[in-house]
Amino acid sequence: MITGCMFSGKTEEMIRLVRRAIHARRTVGVFKSAMETRCATEVIRTHDGTTLEARAVRRSSEIEAILPADIDLVAIEEIQFFDEGVVDLCTRLADRGVDVVCAGLDQDFRGRPFRFMPLLLALADDVVKLHAICKKCGGTASKTQRLVHGRPAKWNDPVLLIAAEESYEARCRRCHVVRGGPPDHRSA
Repeated sequence: MITGCMFSGKTEEMIRLVRRAIHARRTVGVFKSAMETRCATEVIRTHDGTTLEARAVRRSSEIEAILPADIDLVAIEEIQFFDEGVVDLCTRLADRGVDVVCAGLDQDFRGRPFRFMPLLLALADDVVKLHAICKKCGGTASKTQRLVHGRPAKWNDPVLLIAAEESYEARCRRCHVVRGGPPDHRSA
């Protein structure tokens, strides 16, 4: 599992691991959610433009249905956008001896665990948590700040919003703000 906030280098690290497997002549399948529409459906792309061929699918069951029997490594980008069946899929593949590399956000814009990610992180044999640089203070960022018209998003805004720099920033714990959150959460 490769995880962290937006702009922390998750996709870059996944591409590095996949390219390494390809150089080792391993059979590799790279997948992304069809919900992820920031770039072409046949690639995953880092924020600086590095790309890797990938297949967009709507559900985790589609991945298993199209995998060749001799697959060595399965990589899944933006895994938090998949259905919960992806947890069982990753477990089945790993139990079968397939290397599974997943990249995704561990927290939503509110700083809360993102859907089924805690379960995936707990089941993973290896977890890499990456950090970005806080856009406010330059410190170590572990949160994804959602912005709406330049202001922090409201607590009850929808969790899923696919966008990039125009709607999100990396923030440290101290600079991360959500408007109208519960009393135990830092609010604007």
